[in-house]
Amino acid sequence: MTVQPADGLSPAAAFPDPSHDQWQSLVEGVLRKSGKEVSGPAAEEALSTTLEDGLTTRPLYTASDESPDTGFPGFAPFTRGSRAEGNAAGGWDVRQRHALTDPARLNEALLGDLENGVTSLWLTVGGPAGVPVDGLARALDGVYLDLAPLALDAPADLDGAATELLRLYEERGVAKDEARGTLGADPLGHEARTGVEADLGPAVRWAQRCDAEYPGLRAIVVDALPYHEAGGSAGEELGLSLATGVAYLRALTAAGMSVEAACGQLEFRYAATADQFLTIAKLRAARRLWARVAEASGAPAAGAQRQHAVTSPVMMTRRDPWVNMLRTTLATLGAGVGGADSVTVLPFDHALGLPDAFARRIARNTSTILMEESHLARVIDPAGGSWYVERLTDELAAAAWAYFQETERAGGLPAALRSGTVAERLAATWAARSAKLARRKEPITGVSEFPMPGERPVEREPAPDAYAGAPGGLPRVRRDEAFEVLRARSDAHLAATGSRPKVFVAALGPAAAHTARVSFAVNLFGAGGVEAVHDPVSVDADTAAGALAASGAPVAVLCSSDALYAEQADAVAGALKSAGATQVFLAGRPGEYADVDSYVFAGCDAVAVLTSVLDRMGVA
Repeated sequence: MTVQPADGLSPAAAFPDPSHDQWQSLVEGVLRKSGKEVSGPAAEEALSTTLEDGLTTRPLYTASDESPDTGFPGFAPFTRGSRAEGNAAGGWDVRQRHALTDPARLNEALLGDLENGVTSLWLTVGGPAGVPVDGLARALDGVYLDLAPLALDAPADLDGAATELLRLYEERGVAKDEARGTLGADPLGHEARTGVEADLGPAVRWAQRCDAEYPGLRAIVVDALPYHEAGGSAGEELGLSLATGVAYLRALTAAGMSVEAACGQLEFRYAATADQFLTIAKLRAARRLWARVAEASGAPAAGAQRQHAVTSPVMMTRRDPWVNMLRTTLATLGAGVGGADSVTVLPFDHALGLPDAFARRIARNTSTILMEESHLARVIDPAGGSWYVERLTDELAAAAWAYFQETERAGGLPAALRSGTVAERLAATWAARSAKLARRKEPITGVSEFPMPGERPVEREPAPDAYAGAPGGLPRVRRDEAFEVLRARSDAHLAATGSRPKVFVAALGPAAAHTARVSFAVNLFGAGGVEAVHDPVSVDADTAAGALAASGAPVAVLCSSDALYAEQADAVAGALKSAGATQVFLAGRPGEYADVDSYVFAGCDAVAVLTSVLDRMGVA
């Protein structure tokens, strides 16, 4: 029987107050056991993670990690939310993206989404990748335009799409003050994607009309996705979005609009990635930064940024696409906690083509579960006050502001785009990230880690591409692209020969000695679509040659402990070479072993290794 004190049991007992130095001392002990002799601040640095934009995530944050006052939601600097009620009143707007070109098929998809939880629609209109302008009325048949806000994407025909939408509002009796959504004008974003010099005139005219006649309709989108999809970092995405927004403010105010009215015509679009904390910090920093721009422009009250978050296309993989469901869930969580007003969850098969009904259902239900079952929207800015999130928000805002100022010094975004400085900056960032991806320092589950080479690729109807054949513009990258090239080569070899490229796993000694490195090697070679043959369980100098011949593999990899390598590696590698192995790898750090051609180890350039293996095998 437990007896409580007469005055009750307080959960805030007088525990001793440990110091930061004491914690560091414990960390030193743990690292020492793993072979790392570090002390003091170096012990903490050993557990830190380097991010892009010169940021570092430390393993521990405390109350001493100060950050600027974030205020309250609905008040400058809007870090905690652009609206006083945040998403607590009704959750975020669930905005589904549609790129079907057939009006009848599009109508069926739109109605199905609206009946099952979607609250606004994002449509591509005009051009080869969108529903025809004269088919918009059919596509929206049965859609209550006063209830379902529309976001248009009409880079090929802004005037035609916007005119048709306003005509439909009038025809269907939608009052001007009931129209909601955005016309999607983004001439600078279109220039970033295509290289075609932007004409801001149409966007300005539509902004003036919306401001005068349609109080709930915004004309312009500041889309940061072109920079994210070109490989830009979070700080670069934010900095270029600010530069874009400022360019539009200049054009709108030069046409006679007030700063307040001009700010009211902008909606900002950002990528949400599976790095949920970085996504949270990015959206919070974006609001704070735009509030600073509005303040510097003389309209601090107009700095409440309207945000549309889209789950990152860059993170979506073509192999094992089912994992994309988990990635988009984390991204949506980050977008919701970060305070996005609207969230678009791209279907898990987005990278493969047009999504099927199942993929769209999972996409829209991702938001529903997070809001209705996880209650993610009940609290405004639930990450607020987190020492880590607040510090990350502050550091990311500083990095983004520095790049924004650099872009302004270059003459503003239009000049920076046309001079090539934006492309050069993003290319350098992507090159550094690509090196991490190639070395699997940034793992891609199902692609560079835990691949399934034997799984049949998922196929979808090709999606129309609005920017196919564009004369220039920024590239569009994907994290999986280097590995996808390797996997495509393996698929072609399978189609031509009936089998995949193979590597023979020559495991030495008992399972306890080789299992870890066997698993490592199977994963690494599988990332390039190379089938690992591990039969028999272990070999020696006498049996290696016969096992290699039976496997049908021209390449072999030795796997075991360092101690057994010292005893057997030379003899087994020699036997494999004598039996016709064209290349012999050893799983482990480089050493002095006769007949071992190369080494594979954690942190090696997997893409380079796999490319050389396929080249040597003659896989086209």
